[in-house]
Amino acid sequence: MTARPEVLVACRKNAGRSVAGRLLLAHYGAGRLVVTSAGSEPGAEVHPEVRAVLTERGLDVSHEFPKPLTDEAVQQADVVVTMGCGEACPFYPGKRYEDWPVADPAGQDPDTVRAIVDDIDGRARALVTDLLPGHVLPDAPQA
Repeated sequence: MTARPEVLVACRKNAGRSVAGRLLLAHYGAGRLVVTSAGSEPGAEVHPEVRAVLTERGLDVSHEFPKPLTDEAVQQADVVVTMGCGEACPFYPGKRYEDWPVADPAGQDPDTVRAIVDDIDGRARALVTDLLPGHVLPDAPQA
């Protein structure tokens, strides 16, 4: 593991779950993690329903856009978090992988998207706590 652990969050479109995961991990890591996200079939833009929920929590989504998942990104990461990218996610023996079976928020109503983001939030907190022993997590992002 590097001095600043690198986490890659991957899903299929990189337009919802992985964007939420990246922003939440970066928030809780408070500069002590390098967090990127990518998709096996990147979409055109961040899903508007996900953008709205993340924005209402005070997370800055303005610089987020879907990016392609590459072998280089996986190789560079210390931890690869997958959320529904299936067999399209490259696998390298010896690398740490976590699969977060999180529902796809695309096209869901705001309450469902909030519940999905809450699920990702809990998983992000747990991973940051594991990667950064003794790190005090900042408060949860809220509007």
